[in-house]
Amino acid sequence: MKTRVASIDDAEGMSQVLREISKHAGRQRPNDVEFVIGRYIADPTSIQCTVAINEAESVVGFQSLKKAVAGNPYETPDGWGIIGTHISPKVHRRGVGKLLFMATREAALEAGLEMIDAYIGADNPSGLRYYDAMGFQTYRTPEGIVQKVCNVLSDRP
Repeated sequence: MKTRVASIDDAEGMSQVLREISKHAGRQRPNDVEFVIGRYIADPTSIQCTVAINEAESVVGFQSLKKAVAGNPYETPDGWGIIGTHISPKVHRRGVGKLLFMATREAALEAGLEMIDAYIGADNPSGLRYYDAMGFQTYRTPEGIVQKVCNVLSDRP
């Protein structure tokens, strides 16, 4: 397994990961190629979007890091990072998330960020466990959501 910065050529594979997650979770969320390009690859607030690639060179997960700006939908403080993690259920618990976060943490440090916010559905126990394992701490709980924060300057994970 390896990671690299996402490119437009990864959009279909990233879209497939989102479809697999939707099917597994029983929830419908946007997952088409145009959504992936606009939300993750070409978003003007993007710092870096990292893909995890398996031995067959297929995308099995991705993690986006954006810079929070005024009026962002998560109410994340300006200047913090906003993280989003999407991993195919086919590769859960194989270290993909940790590998992705290593790359994202480096990108955050290079961008001068100190804090990264994760906005997680309260009904997503695997997502909550993942962010806990990466060193995130709960700091806000709007209805149905758990917001966690990580100080990237700390030594964890």
